[in-house]
Amino acid sequence: MDITHGKYLGVDYGDVRTGLAECDISGMLASGITTIKEGGMKNTAVRVAKEAESRSCKKIIIGLPKNMDGSEGERTQVIRAFADILATLTEIPIDFSDERMSTMVAYRYLGATETYGKKRKDAVDTLSAEIILQGYIDKERNLKK
Repeated sequence: MDITHGKYLGVDYGDVRTGLAECDISGMLASGITTIKEGGMKNTAVRVAKEAESRSCKKIIIGLPKNMDGSEGERTQVIRAFADILATLTEIPIDFSDERMSTMVAYRYLGATETYGKKRKDAVDTLSAEIILQGYIDKERNLKK
């Protein structure tokens, strides 16, 4: 186990709500942190940069919503624009993780745990960020094998 991995911040960017997650310092397990509702791409980027820096994260991982065929659509351009703004606010490296179906998986999990209504709406973005980040660190770990 690589204890020196360091923390990563996972981001599921949304126009209204943005979910955040972080992994432990060993890079094994992602956990949801919160959903932020800063309003506006710039304000959200400022908050994400502050969260990453206050948590001493080594990398920021942003979910990239590719189409099912792997191509990039209009929403992907929005995410890349958000990442460009974020990059001007922090020196922490930024990477992307394919987030296809992460929200669907989050909704299925919340349905299985019978989480509905306001609790579901509040939890889905944070859970999506956790799924995005866990997928990234799992893939990273498998590439090292």
